Amino acid sequence: MTERKKVRKMTPINKLLTLILFCFSGWFLYQVGQELFTMVTLRSQLAEVEAKLQEVKDENNYLVDQKAKLQDPDYVESYARGNYMLSRDGEQIFYLPENEKK
Repeated sequence: MTERKKVRKMTPINKLLTLILFCFSGWFLYQVGQELFTMVTLRSQLAEVEAKLQEVKDENNYLVDQKAKLQDPDYVESYARGNYMLSRDGEQIFYLPENEKK
């Protein structure tokens, strides 16, 4: 006795359902890919913005520190004398050449 293998043929409805299933699977994979790309892009933008935020915070801390220092008259005087070559009454300023070591 020989056994015949039954070959199951796909009906047109099964073919249509399989095609629809593959189309939906492809569409879902495409959507997931878009979401992953968007997530990677947003993470890189977030890293850039956080770096910029840290720069602004550092600058703000420096400016707050400068503001506090500028409330002190002694600091203002030494700052003006050092940066703007101001002198006190009766005081002379001598400019000396800098030594260049070669």
